[in-house]
Amino acid sequence: MPSIEFFITSLIVVLLPGTGVIFTMSAGLTQGKRASLFAAAGCTLGIVPHLLASIAGLAALLHASSVAFQILKFAGVIYLGYLAWSMWRDSGTLDLSGKAVQRNDWKIALRAFLINILNPKLSIFFLAFLPQFVPQNSASPVAGLLTHSAVFMFLTLVVFIFYGLFANAVRHYLSNSPVIVRWVQRSFSGAFVAMGAKLALSER
Repeated sequence: MPSIEFFITSLIVVLLPGTGVIFTMSAGLTQGKRASLFAAAGCTLGIVPHLLASIAGLAALLHASSVAFQILKFAGVIYLGYLAWSMWRDSGTLDLSGKAVQRNDWKIALRAFLINILNPKLSIFFLAFLPQFVPQNSASPVAGLLTHSAVFMFLTLVVFIFYGLFANAVRHYLSNSPVIVRWVQRSFSGAFVAMGAKLALSER
């Protein structure tokens, strides 16, 4: 059973704004509640491969192989750049009809999934983070890792949904001001650029 220390530490980690949080909030702000829920689900699913890789020990390959790490890292950088460009291109548009949201639900979830799957730092993070909370003398360490992973995923989903719904709650107040909408969206675009630059400069 995960400890209260693991729960609190995981909650702090999840609450810290990252690319997933920014994408979920941008979806909630620009495309509505339903879009934010799909974004939250996509971001949560995007950490599953990293968790499984960490449990299987495959994340050690990224830590040991500079080439593998760099390939995945720059794929993530390029993708964040694409998201920044898309957000900048669409700045100033805010559809409250809900029709566009329904057409783009799965695209939003896929984008959110790719944001996390293309971040090699997550695998290394989980490889270092999870084992700290599983006793070395545990009868079933794999089961312990899976349980802790499930708790982390649950917290991720809940927190991201909260961020998305909060963004959706304020979108109606912004809809009457195209100028504010444009600059908010461009701020999100700039945030993706900044995080892409941070990822590009990151080391193993």
